[in-house]
Amino acid sequence: MVELKTDVEPREYQKSIAETAKVENTLVVLPTGMGKTLISLLVAVDRLTKYPETKIMILSPTRPLSIQHKKTFENFTDIPNEEIVLLTGKINPEDRTTLYKNARIVIATPQTIENDLKNERVRLDNFSLIVFDESHRAVKDYAYTYVAKAFRIQSHHSLILGLTASPGASREKIRTICGNLFINKVEIRSEYDKDVERHVQPVEKEQIYVELPEKFKKIKVLMEEVLKDDLYWLKEHHYIPIYKPVKKLLLDAQRRIMARYTAGSKNFGAFWAAIRLASAIKVLHAIELLETQGVAFFYDFLKKLEGSRKKTDVRLTKDPRLRESMRLAEELNNEGVEHPKIGKIISIVKGLLEEKPESKIIIFANFRSTVNRLHKLLKENGTASEILIGQAIKEGKGLTQQQQEKILERFREGEFPVLLGTQVIEEGIDVPYINYAIFYETVPSEIRSIQRRGRVGRQAVGKVIFLITKGTRDEAYYYTALRKERAMKNTLYGMRGKQIKRKQNLLDWV
Repeated sequence: MVELKTDVEPREYQKSIAETAKVENTLVVLPTGMGKTLISLLVAVDRLTKYPETKIMILSPTRPLSIQHKKTFENFTDIPNEEIVLLTGKINPEDRTTLYKNARIVIATPQTIENDLKNERVRLDNFSLIVFDESHRAVKDYAYTYVAKAFRIQSHHSLILGLTASPGASREKIRTICGNLFINKVEIRSEYDKDVERHVQPVEKEQIYVELPEKFKKIKVLMEEVLKDDLYWLKEHHYIPIYKPVKKLLLDAQRRIMARYTAGSKNFGAFWAAIRLASAIKVLHAIELLETQGVAFFYDFLKKLEGSRKKTDVRLTKDPRLRESMRLAEELNNEGVEHPKIGKIISIVKGLLEEKPESKIIIFANFRSTVNRLHKLLKENGTASEILIGQAIKEGKGLTQQQQEKILERFREGEFPVLLGTQVIEEGIDVPYINYAIFYETVPSEIRSIQRRGRVGRQAVGKVIFLITKGTRDEAYYYTALRKERAMKNTLYGMRGKQIKRKQNLLDWV
């Protein structure tokens, strides 16, 4: 019989959620740091008690997350360590086949399991539970969908548990995730629930606004004139429904047109629409770089377009308004003009550390070049910092798993006060608790916004600081993420406790 170790004391909300998850396929939505992993542990122990001859599978999208799950089972259950195995694609396939047979707890990345199912290295007959961590990924052709269907078909005692801090804002996406994972019940808690609030440290939010410099605005006006030509043509030819669409609408329109081409429906109008859409998307991206990152990033992007041989880029870079934008940007770049957020963030960090020298600060930015620039300036201003980036080893620019862990350990030990990073520190790495999180730019995704904020207030009072450039996409994205988060919570609370109606379509897998 498997048992939890005596020093494990689940909170009441964890026990309550686990009771539902023991009998129903359940999607658990909890803020980052509120113990989703312990809930999976409670359910796993229950399944091994009910079905002692079966196995448990824990899937998570990254190796660092998988390692965390492995440590949880090793530290909090009496299962022998050799029966808790971590499988990734780096392990020889023949060795994985042996490990499947001998393990009671299989912790793996989903692509590994999908591949082994397709190559018949593993069957799921004797697994009684699969936990899908970061289950908001269970959309489209992500491996979670394939594995869930295989499990429902093969297992004799199937139970599914999905874990996420945010499944997404739209009801359609939430229902898609539930359908792909065969979810029957939703359990959600937020910091405002009575059984959770006493376990959550307060997190203060502050918005710090900066003005876009006048010379930046002049470039922006020129680029918006370039953009307007394409958008008006697309609207008047009925490829988009409005004159001022967001980027997502343009990307959706581009996918529709490309799908027609793939299907063999080719005509001159659609070809020209594809050119116009590609141009509009690139100009929008350029404007966003100018507004949120700075003139150097904007200029570098346009120089890349100038060196391209693609018809879209050649056409675009011949536009006199774009040429003038490049000239102005080059002047500012040569003068060393920075985005005002750069100076602001340096002064914010300096002030926080003067007030509380032992503080731990994390800075999120979307681009590695921004992270590198901030790291350099912090160093020049006497502030120790390190960069945490992903594992882009092929390009020789990434960090290995061991290097990431070493940086995090040094951060935990207080060797440096500031950690900078891109999306890799939003999800998939066990970042230690911090006092301050600074968003260099806002993000329109409620999932990413929630994951970023979840790094603060785990064990102590924290603060999240948003840097926002007035009248730009920074401002729009900030309110977009808030609106999506409210919509997500309203939808999930409306689903909580109810039996979810869904179609279980297994035939397309067989």
